Amino acid sequence: MRILVTGGAGFIGFNFIKYGLENDPQVRFANVDVLTYAGNPASLDLLAPHGDRHTHHKVDIADGPALRAVFDAFRPDAVVHFAAESHVDRSIDGPGEFIRTNITGTFVLLQESLRYFEVLPAERKAAFRFHHVSTDEVFGSLGDTGAFSETTAYDPRSPYSASKAASDHLVRAWYHTYGLPVLITNCSNNYGPFHFPEKLIPLMLLNCHRGKPLPVYGDGLNVRDWLYVEDHVRAIRRVLDAGRVGETYCVGGGAEMKNIDVVKTIIAYMDERDPHAGIADRRSLITYVEDRKGHDRRYAIDSTKLRTELGWEPRESFDTAIRKTIDWYMDNRAWWEPLLKK
Repeated sequence: MRILVTGGAGFIGFNFIKYGLENDPQVRFANVDVLTYAGNPASLDLLAPHGDRHTHHKVDIADGPALRAVFDAFRPDAVVHFAAESHVDRSIDGPGEFIRTNITGTFVLLQESLRYFEVLPAERKAAFRFHHVSTDEVFGSLGDTGAFSETTAYDPRSPYSASKAASDHLVRAWYHTYGLPVLITNCSNNYGPFHFPEKLIPLMLLNCHRGKPLPVYGDGLNVRDWLYVEDHVRAIRRVLDAGRVGETYCVGGGAEMKNIDVVKTIIAYMDERDPHAGIADRRSLITYVEDRKGHDRRYAIDSTKLRTELGWEPRESFDTAIRKTIDWYMDNRAWWEPLLKK
């Protein structure tokens, strides 16, 4: 199987490629990533032992002719679209890049995918898939009860989530209007190895390790459903292989936690793993800061459709996976230290 991946030097896209190379000897990847600040070339270096089963193409997804050249040379059986600007704070400060990448980039990718798809031989056309990876943030904010599902109405609240909602709508339109065989997944908050240090969990664990302040928005009671990245990439591959064309599948970890409890859990394991770091009381590092503009209060995902139709289940609990995540960061300083220096 030949899979064209966009954003494969970023967090989830890289983990998807790495998992595929390590667990499926029949798969090859063309990785389209322009290497913005969140695309780490050091990650790609780790894929070198897999030889030509992985190739990197430094291409902007909004560049139609460059994308076309990759399609024509690689001849993919599927496209898995991760590439996106994804940090809510950055979208508030500079929404233009989010509009360009998440909306215009997705449009250009859809156009090139459709052009390629329409001239495939019948057998390959029947097997081709375009898998769009999205977020639960497109659904807005929940109250104290309930969970997002595939039928939840869209209600994005930030430039980031609005741009992702627009991309979801474009993907569905290319299915209904042009017949491009699409799949969509909306996931909850991911965490795990190779996560860029600006996001909550890597930021907190690295600041905890270095004795720096642990900035918590507002009252710290915002709730997220945490999904270990390897569980997520297994879900994506399962949907890609067996999902029904035109359908959406919600992917959640079943691990709702308040942000402040996530931080305290990280502190507890760091104290256990590294008790002699010269920090007397890591809890004293917690610093409540002004809340993010438009900060959604609670997210939760109902993954019933994915579980019942395709048999997927998360293998990790938050307790087991946060330990794996912290251990990975503590054992892989060479990956994250250059990012902090930038």
